[in-house]
Amino acid sequence: METYPRTFSHIGLSVPNLEEAIKFYKEVFGWYVIMEPSEVVNDDTTMGQMCRDVFGDNWEKFRIAHLSTGDRIGIEIFEFPENEQPEDNFDYWKTGLFHFAVQDPDIEGLVEKIKAHGGKQRMPIREYYPGEKPYRMVYVEDPYGIVFEIYSHSYELTYSKGAY
Repeated sequence: METYPRTFSHIGLSVPNLEEAIKFYKEVFGWYVIMEPSEVVNDDTTMGQMCRDVFGDNWEKFRIAHLSTGDRIGIEIFEFPENEQPEDNFDYWKTGLFHFAVQDPDIEGLVEKIKAHGGKQRMPIREYYPGEKPYRMVYVEDPYGIVFEIYSHSYELTYSKGAY
């Protein structure tokens, strides 16, 4: 089997309120709904069985919606009835996912929009290569404590040697 770079499909987020999360991500990032909120139940339908394969048997139902970014990456948002808000979503030293990143050349404007919609800025905006490249980054979080990073330029440009 040949090895080649796979593309990124989607990321799944768990939130306490599906409608509020959809509103936040639409208004702040401009992401658009590709599947309206719907309910999935633990039954013998194809979807019920697939979710049982993923979550096990000990769930009754949940709600889900699908959004898309401007570059066609899916944002799958789940609302489970037994949702628990962790005290801190940033256990970066533990194995597992601890952030995702979005890109916007207007980092300051996006940070202000995030804060205006109930999110937080976790650090000052920093330059990767001060005086050499105009590449900047910042960590933020949405109103539910989901941590993510904002880059001013593409990932490849930011880390490629000699790319200006």
